[in-house]
Amino acid sequence: MSGPLAGRLALVTGAGSGIGRITSQLLARDGAVVVAVDRNLQAVEETIKSLGGQNDNTALEMDVSSSASISQVLDATLAKYKNPPTIVVNSAGITRDNFLLKMPETDFDAVINVNLKGTWLMLQQFGKAMIDAKLTGSMVNVSSIVARSGNIGQSNYSPSKAGVEAMTKVVAREFGRYNIRVNAVVPGFIETPMTNDLPQKVKDMVVMQCALRRFGKPQEIAEVIAFLASDKSSYMNGTSVEVTGG
Repeated sequence: MSGPLAGRLALVTGAGSGIGRITSQLLARDGAVVVAVDRNLQAVEETIKSLGGQNDNTALEMDVSSSASISQVLDATLAKYKNPPTIVVNSAGITRDNFLLKMPETDFDAVINVNLKGTWLMLQQFGKAMIDAKLTGSMVNVSSIVARSGNIGQSNYSPSKAGVEAMTKVVAREFGRYNIRVNAVVPGFIETPMTNDLPQKVKDMVVMQCALRRFGKPQEIAEVIAFLASDKSSYMNGTSVEVTGG
């Protein structure tokens, strides 16, 4: 299949819905073979069906907060494709919103474990696999604008995404010598299952604060991810790209 990512193997976390699903579709559109992973196997199987049958794509169940689960997926990927992916998109993320004084410690830990620790584990294991195989590649982490602005009720989520940005800069410096680029995309408020449950008055407030007066669409984030995954962004490393509508 032709395209800017032809012959590349890509792995996308959180691929069962939202930005992860659309990113999987766009990477496949651009010629990549896609390994789509999510905690919800049925959802990620639906993602793979949506890609069509042009490439040998795979759906796998994975919990990014579990080192053992990531290792199993890496082993399965190596067994099937003989090489690790050279594109890794870390888009898995969860929210557990509440005011700080009402937030259970378990909700803080859950968000940090998925959003921050999960990204760290993915970078560590899949980065090492690329380095061991002497392959160059691109790793893209999904942060959030609330990492920079803060957001009431997200004393767990906002720091987790701020950590993703800081981690992106650190790992970009560490992996640069191997010609593995690490960048982040920083979405604003996007139409995803994560934002669908927001109260309407909150949605209205968000829209009024955005210069374009609307929520973003997952495809608008995924197009930037596809760009960062490709050689078109070959001199971008350690960068965080805001996609917020202004």
